[in-house]
Amino acid sequence: MKDGVRARYTLEFKREAVRLVHGGEKVGTVARTLGVSGQSLDNWVKAEAAGRLSDVRGKAVMAEQMEIARLKAELSRVRMERDILKKATVYFAKESR
Repeated sequence: MKDGVRARYTLEFKREAVRLVHGGEKVGTVARTLGVSGQSLDNWVKAEAAGRLSDVRGKAVMAEQMEIARLKAELSRVRMERDILKKATVYFAKESR
């Protein structure tokens, strides 16, 4: 929260954020990527699980912003997978000697 202004997010934005968390991303990573607090995202995940995630009118998030956030999260996941594969390659190359 900057300058005492409370951000409000659309239901679509919240659902996309929750979908990223359910897709395997960590809450902290998704929160940083989307620019929301980790606590808010955690609350959205809990509300979704309880069937109480609701829409709040206010700060509108455009579809392009949601797509960019989704792609950043996917890029983060792919980089992590690549790093794991690099380490595995080094490990197995040493083992085969």
